[in-house]
Amino acid sequence: MNSTYFFPIMLSLKVSIVSSIMVVASGVLIAYILARKQFKWKEMFDVLLTLPMVLPPTVTGYYLIVIFGRNGIIGSLIYEMTGWTVMFTWQAAVLASYVVSLPLMIKTARAAIEEVDENLVNASYTLGRSELETALKIILPLSRRGIMAGAVLSFARGIGEFGATLMLAGNIPGKTNTMPIAIYSFASSGEWGKGHIMVIFLTIFSGAILYLANRYSRKI
Repeated sequence: MNSTYFFPIMLSLKVSIVSSIMVVASGVLIAYILARKQFKWKEMFDVLLTLPMVLPPTVTGYYLIVIFGRNGIIGSLIYEMTGWTVMFTWQAAVLASYVVSLPLMIKTARAAIEEVDENLVNASYTLGRSELETALKIILPLSRRGIMAGAVLSFARGIGEFGATLMLAGNIPGKTNTMPIAIYSFASSGEWGKGHIMVIFLTIFSGAILYLANRYSRKI
């Protein structure tokens, strides 16, 4: 495959896979806490975590720069300790993808967990099961459709992420140009033929992922 297409495709897949693993691992835990626990400012915490779902991606990217940039709140500390900054790296694309994808995981998984029959949960406790055992053997298995849907939507969102990635990772050919950024570059330079190929590939790939996920979710 021509390197013009190969690198953006492989980078997008790597970024989406890594970010999706992070999203599922943290998103399910956060969704469980929001669904099963009561604490002060819970809904405000939910709003804060899901805000990137409604904010323009460039605004999300701006916040990420303020927090994780070389002179950012956290980024400056990392740079002082390691001499490394996440800006303009493929890890920055992972971070951007993670932040914009996490709300989808939280919303779908939380809704699924909240729909689990409370009688089954109470029965598990009555039989002497701990909260962890109940979560792993009752709540999460019964919520698997919602969790699966959240994982797929997060992966698809990560594949298509553009604005926040461009702000934080930039557009560096052979380093940070994911598929959406490559498409933007082709369109900006008038290389419509190359852009058409990438757009068609991204559309077919995303559609195939959603189709297979829908087929799988009906079987579980």
